[in-house]
Amino acid sequence: MADRSRALEDLVSDPTRNFWSHRNVLITGSTGLLGGWLTEALLARGANVVGLVRDGVPRARLNAEGIVSKISTVHGGVEDMAIVERALNEYEIETVFHLAAQTIVGTANRSPLSTFETNIRGTWSVLEAARRVSTVKRILVASSDKAYGEQEKLPYDEDTPLAGKHPYDVSKSCADLIAATYAKTYKSPVCVTRCGNFYGGGDLNWSRLVPGTIRSVLRGERPLIRSDGTMIRDYFYIEDAAEAYLLLAEKMEDPAVRGHAFNFSNELQVDVREMVGRVLKATGREDLQPVILNEASNEIPHQYLSAEKARRLLGWRARFDMDEALRRTAEWYRRFLASA
Repeated sequence: MADRSRALEDLVSDPTRNFWSHRNVLITGSTGLLGGWLTEALLARGANVVGLVRDGVPRARLNAEGIVSKISTVHGGVEDMAIVERALNEYEIETVFHLAAQTIVGTANRSPLSTFETNIRGTWSVLEAARRVSTVKRILVASSDKAYGEQEKLPYDEDTPLAGKHPYDVSKSCADLIAATYAKTYKSPVCVTRCGNFYGGGDLNWSRLVPGTIRSVLRGERPLIRSDGTMIRDYFYIEDAAEAYLLLAEKMEDPAVRGHAFNFSNELQVDVREMVGRVLKATGREDLQPVILNEASNEIPHQYLSAEKARRLLGWRARFDMDEALRRTAEWYRRFLASA
């Protein structure tokens, strides 16, 4: 709890917090991993936050830690443009963080149509609703490194073609291109973010590597690796992600920034086996060596990002190195699982 208190004190003392004071912000997917951290950061800066929520998830961080009581909530799916437009109008929204998505690759493989509905239709619904509402001044659309698909040249930079092939990857490529369309054709104030695999306290999708490994370890069980363990991924700590989103939104005051996509990454390439090893070290259970299932399919072997553009144009940098971030993450799950 001390780490979290210090983080909030840092936010409150940050002079840029005045940018958000009394501004009206809509977050789609506010109960998700990034949505919860972004909501808390905006509240600390004095913003008026409205969350668009489809499902009630009592154990989601936003609910479990009482953050939801400090925001206004609109219930509905992001695919329903009428609901989105009503929320934008009635709450006089100025900034939209469009985070809502179906984010699990395995779920997308089993159910591509529902993934396309949420990730593709949901994106055009938000953008079209925002185009119709004059109060909206900036829209951030969450894409993904998966939008780039499998490429021979790595790391991905923002000029790498969007070439998803599997259901989840294609959904993010499409959403990304739709956002670019609104920026180009309608001059909508849109920016796109492309990040790697988020990790941090609050992720209750236990099929994901970091939370699944931590839960297994805290139960005294050997963690499971679904793949062969050689896949290289770009892992991005959630507190750094929330700060990156806020910084980009603030920089959108400059019209030259609008319409751009930005990669955010700490540019550390880690394969699955190494990441599990780092988690085991962070939890002090290096004796629990993983079980490698080698069952994963429809996943890209190697993915990692260049964040040179974000550093150069936005002055962005990560606050946490991976070992510190994993320590903070493990402590969050220790408290969470103990209370559960």
